[in-house]
Amino acid sequence: MRTIQLPPAPQKISKGNTLKVLLGTPAIDCLANNIACVYPEFKAKEFRVAALKGLKPLMILGRGDHVAKALREFLPQRYSDAIDVLLESLTPPLTRTKEVGLGVFFYLPHVRFVANYGLDKTGNGGEDPFEISMTAQYELTRRFTAEFSMRPYLIAHPERTLKRLLMWTKDPDPHVRRLCSEGSRPRLPWAMRIPAFVKDPTPVLPILEALKDDEDLYVRRSVANHVGDIAKDHPELAFEICERWAKNASPQRKWLIRHALRHPAKKGVKAALALRKLAG
Repeated sequence: MRTIQLPPAPQKISKGNTLKVLLGTPAIDCLANNIACVYPEFKAKEFRVAALKGLKPLMILGRGDHVAKALREFLPQRYSDAIDVLLESLTPPLTRTKEVGLGVFFYLPHVRFVANYGLDKTGNGGEDPFEISMTAQYELTRRFTAEFSMRPYLIAHPERTLKRLLMWTKDPDPHVRRLCSEGSRPRLPWAMRIPAFVKDPTPVLPILEALKDDEDLYVRRSVANHVGDIAKDHPELAFEICERWAKNASPQRKWLIRHALRHPAKKGVKAALALRKLAG
């Protein structure tokens, strides 16, 4: 009897390998199995051939897009129906934020599917796919991260997406709360920049305010890195935020401030050094 599962994966990448090994044949086989468990019409063998064709030279992000393209061919053509199948095929949510391992990269094609196809009304029978895409990203970030797929939505629909993220800052799942900060970082590594937030980060500040004292270090570290992104383009704004947060700050918030300003401090920026001392 078939069961939904994650493929075997190492805790870390061994010397001489790259992350792309996480989306190889075992992952494709597992993906075909999981979808077939919930979608009997799925042409698993044909999908496997399409997903593996041309996969070998691609790096991890390219593999995510390549497999997502194969999924688009073999899942139901209506986007919302395809998402329903993908959500039914998911393994249970993560129950911890530490030592998760690399097996969760199995869900990179899923988030790339949402990023690449979830903004097109024509692929959803003319109906707005925003809500089903938000549902998908909520569930995927609880198993991997939706920080990459959230960015096209922040670019295309900044106000309604920020409104949803601000609501999620109160979610009980730390993976969801972290997404609110990490997914909206203006200069997130490995991901497309959000030009509007590079130019003016103020629309995102309510999210950072809501999360600056989060109970989970996993979330607070993201807030610190987000402020660090802001410091690259708007150092005075980042310093103002940190100076305000330093007043009556807890030890946890002081750590956040020091972490946020570590890069300008290494460059000898006096304001950053002074604020880190204040938070010391």
